[in-house]
Amino acid sequence: MPTFLSKIFSSKKKLKVEFCQNNLDQFVDEQSFPRYEEFFSSNRVEYKEYECLSECKTCRQSPYAKVDGQILTADTAFELLEKLKAHSQ
Repeated sequence: MPTFLSKIFSSKKKLKVEFCQNNLDQFVDEQSFPRYEEFFSSNRVEYKEYECLSECKTCRQSPYAKVDGQILTADTAFELLEKLKAHSQ
């Protein structure tokens, strides 16, 4: 049974991140992939990859993710990862 303090410190909700598989294939390369893996190994981040998120215009233009239901875009895969990290804190 969790203690009172463990409930308080674990009360931060997880960051929910959704990706479009096509967007990942287009923008996340071999250099950035290990950094994404490291970020997603955190127990504070929950992510899911979908075949399509129906954001085709955004998907063609830049790396993006849905974070807690909101679209987050960036110019590069590295920049998107930094924005995701900022949201998880």
